[in-house]
Amino acid sequence: MSKTIAIIGAYDTKGAEYAFLREQILARGHKVLAINTGTAGSTDLFPVDVEADEVAKAGGFDLETVHKQDRGEAMKTMSKCAPVIVKSLYEQGKFDGIIGMGGTGGSSVVTAGMQALPVGVPKVCVSTAASGDTSVYVGTKDITMIPSIVDVAGINRISRIIFSRAAGAICGMVETELPASTEDKPIITASMFGNTTKCVDAARQALTEKGYEVLVFHATGAGGKTMESLVAEGLVDAVLDITTTEWADEVCGGVFSAGPHRLSTPGEQGIPHLIVPGCVDMANFGGMETVPQKYKDAQRLFYEWNPSVTLMRTNVAENRKMGKIFAEKANAAKGPVAFLIPLKGVSILDGDGQMFCDREADQAMFDAIKANVKADIPVIEVDYNINDPEFAAKAVEMMLELIAQKK
Repeated sequence: MSKTIAIIGAYDTKGAEYAFLREQILARGHKVLAINTGTAGSTDLFPVDVEADEVAKAGGFDLETVHKQDRGEAMKTMSKCAPVIVKSLYEQGKFDGIIGMGGTGGSSVVTAGMQALPVGVPKVCVSTAASGDTSVYVGTKDITMIPSIVDVAGINRISRIIFSRAAGAICGMVETELPASTEDKPIITASMFGNTTKCVDAARQALTEKGYEVLVFHATGAGGKTMESLVAEGLVDAVLDITTTEWADEVCGGVFSAGPHRLSTPGEQGIPHLIVPGCVDMANFGGMETVPQKYKDAQRLFYEWNPSVTLMRTNVAENRKMGKIFAEKANAAKGPVAFLIPLKGVSILDGDGQMFCDREADQAMFDAIKANVKADIPVIEVDYNINDPEFAAKAVEMMLELIAQKK
């Protein structure tokens, strides 16, 4: 069955490249919806369905004004406009998948548009930046980045291969029929780290047996952001937030921060949210050479997890700050929320006698939560380590109680 694929990009500078891509898609029997984001004009090589002036207008800008901006500002402006027009066209049923190409600037516009689409909509970007850190382009969505190898500049013996394969990729994606789901189970998302895997695995199994589908996200910054983006889209029924370590990185400047909005979305959506201070004993850095000098000078406690990951034990002040933040997040929640606190350690490394065991630092956070949280929000303390079976069982019990309150 023929599908419609949107091709989005700057036709003013890359018309020939998009003309080639378009022909490859048409040759596979699919239709094309051409969206131009080029601020200096268009192309006469193929019909354009949505011109740049319409893209700019969708975002509240005038194309003539955008064209007068320097290139960097123009790219930023079109990155604001592209998501608006792309989302609108998709909601109108105008296309089934989307593909674009570009250098760093072009990729930023193309992928900004793609990020406005739901997870599951086929998205492909051929980019000169695809072999580096792609987090700014991918965001929290399922965008497939394909390295262009050579610049997106002309059709040559290399680009011809890459563009053809990219066309094949997006065509294959839209052609694929998704398997029908036999059950429509309510969804619970859970946050996990290596140091809380045992707990989350046990809770996931128990909740699955109760009829829930549990989606687990690795708490590496991107994981927390992605989890909360699904919550924001209304796809999640409850959140089992076992591993809130991303806040340690936000406070300490580590590499796994999910930003200051982390822990906010479940409350904003009014869905059940169980918060556990999991792995807040550790901030994450790269190799030891990447750790800020101020922490080395302060002779903080470090653990070299592997050559690429260095963990730093959080201290009393940092834990107290996190406790206050966690309480404020819970206080703002519109739905059922509760805390579950493991008194014998918030991670494997924080277990009795382990390297990061620091009950004073732990207690500073627990006390800050209790001192700042509203009186009607439950704060349950249990005399277990976070990875003890009894703790996982209690987490499941409380999660189900919160869900029952929502009903």
